[in-house]
Amino acid sequence: MTGFGRGQATSNGIMVSTEIKSVNNRYLDISLHIPKEIQEKELALKKQVQGKINRGKINIAIRVNKVDTDQPEITINQQLARGYKKILDELRRAARVNEPISLRDLMQFEEIFVSREKDEEILQTIWELSQESLAEALEHLIEMRAQEGRQLEQDLQERADHIAHKMDSVQKLSKDRAKNTRDELLNRINKLVDDDVLDEERLEMEVAILVDKKDITEELVRLKSHVKFFKEALSSEETVGRRLKFLAQEMNREINTIGSKADNTEISQHVVSAKESLEQIREQVANVE
Repeated sequence: MTGFGRGQATSNGIMVSTEIKSVNNRYLDISLHIPKEIQEKELALKKQVQGKINRGKINIAIRVNKVDTDQPEITINQQLARGYKKILDELRRAARVNEPISLRDLMQFEEIFVSREKDEEILQTIWELSQESLAEALEHLIEMRAQEGRQLEQDLQERADHIAHKMDSVQKLSKDRAKNTRDELLNRINKLVDDDVLDEERLEMEVAILVDKKDITEELVRLKSHVKFFKEALSSEETVGRRLKFLAQEMNREINTIGSKADNTEISQHVVSAKESLEQIREQVANVE
């Protein structure tokens, strides 16, 4: 199902924003665009998504932004700075230099200065904010998909009701169809065959077979059962996409059989109308998890 979600989290001058877009797909397909600071966390992020979503093509973009603060872009490795000062003091004493160690002397060692991007504490903050913003984006995405799902459920319910209504009309039209078909066949045969060579018993059997081939009672019963189960599945809280697809296939089978057996114009019209609704159902069911 389609949807969009956005999340944002901020801490210690760092802001992480996440955007998620989803479109229909038979399976769960996750594409991630994430900053280099959390590249090794890709699998963990996918697992976070898999815990909330079962199907769809999911595109996720996570961005790290710097908030305007007074914090510099670098930090000092204090332990390393003390180590270098100790070495310089030892060198000064060994060389019998009286001048004290200055800040300028220590600044010659670039290793003392560490980019905030490489600082372990900063990296941990970015990771935690990424998880938080992703969770918020997922929540908004799921809510949007749920709204679409409710609209889809209503549409499928209405189309299933339409099919059931059309089959009720077909059932009324076929109520006396077997008897009428039998009487019509007997009349036509009696007009064509001489009474003295007519085998009444054989005739009755052949007519019964022909009538049975055109009887749609069983198909109507099965179709109504499929519609009933279809509507019940729509109200279920479980994942029902595959069940709905199967029921739609079975409904299509019964409607086609009814259409092939029906030689009545009115029944054919109802069958065509029911098939139109079923085609819409089959298209929409592809979007249901």
